[in-house]
Amino acid sequence: MRRLIVTDARGETYAVDAEDGESVMQVARAAGFPILGECEGSLACATCHVIVKPEWALRLPPPCDAEEAMLDAVSRPAPTSRLGCQLRFGPALDGLAVALPG
Repeated sequence: MRRLIVTDARGETYAVDAEDGESVMQVARAAGFPILGECEGSLACATCHVIVKPEWALRLPPPCDAEEAMLDAVSRPAPTSRLGCQLRFGPALDGLAVALPG
């Protein structure tokens, strides 16, 4: 079992359980956070946009070109913006901390 730390738009922080192989989008939606993920992870939208906490940003693999293109559609991206569908849990992501955009 892994952990995802989510800070919502009000600034409240929660820890939720994640299984290896699940995406941040899947885990956050299952926990009731308002992440749409309309394309179900096919890189055709940016409705699973999350902001990775700076201390985690350099620990993640860089976004692929398709993810970068989708992030261009986000109205106010942060330097550490990512698509939650592209971040999959495993040992390296245990404790990953993200914030939901306001």
